[in-house]
Amino acid sequence: MKISEIWIYPVKSLAGISLLTAQVQAKGLQYDRRWMLVDTLGTFISQRTYPQLALLDVTLHEAHLEVTYRPDPFKNISIPFIPVTNQRMQVSVWDSNDISARTVSDEADRWFSDFLGKKVHLVHMAEDSQRAVNPKYAKEGDVVGFADGYPYMLISEASLSDLNARLPEMVLMNRFRPNFVVAGTAPFAEDKWLDIQIGNVRFDVVKPCSRCVMVTIDQETMQKSPEPLKTLATYRKVGHKIMFGQNLINRQTGNISVGDPVDVLLQK
Repeated sequence: MKISEIWIYPVKSLAGISLLTAQVQAKGLQYDRRWMLVDTLGTFISQRTYPQLALLDVTLHEAHLEVTYRPDPFKNISIPFIPVTNQRMQVSVWDSNDISARTVSDEADRWFSDFLGKKVHLVHMAEDSQRAVNPKYAKEGDVVGFADGYPYMLISEASLSDLNARLPEMVLMNRFRPNFVVAGTAPFAEDKWLDIQIGNVRFDVVKPCSRCVMVTIDQETMQKSPEPLKTLATYRKVGHKIMFGQNLINRQTGNISVGDPVDVLLQK
């Protein structure tokens, strides 16, 4: 088994970036979901209510991100790694209501507000911000960036192939926004993993990833449909939740590259 794809999503709910090598950090891969759009109350904004965010591509540069509107590449904005306005703001992601963030710039706020037709702020997770992972599945000191709940997520190619074989029309992996895609497994082999090593970095496989309506948004066209959630519900439902992919928490830091081996150290 090996890593076939590595993805980061620097701005939560915008398009991802495919990488050949990435740095494993405590809150997630370097640059992964360290920026986020929030409303004036500090509540996070996502494709669930604004599917047009799928059309915003993100490019990684030496000292900044560039966000580009895919249908019109001349409509873009540069986002510095170091916030300009640097004003503190308390923001929320689901049940995490007291995350310390910093606003990025007035220019970014205007650009995204104009794009969405709603007043929003672009925020960056402060370096000293410590957002804890759900203690039911984590150890003391485990933290996460602006991801929904966990710093890493993994899916196997075989699991997506299994799903696509059941769908009337195939979907791409980008619907599910994993950090790591694994090649060379049986479908849903990852459901049984408890402890794995990718390259030289160990991870706990802590819980399946529950899925919402966001996976029904085509990331190329922003169009919604009942699939693949409708089909997943027929065979991947646990209680009232639909599961696809596995959430991970790293136990070491280091670099991971496409092609690195994936070793299962402990499984159910």
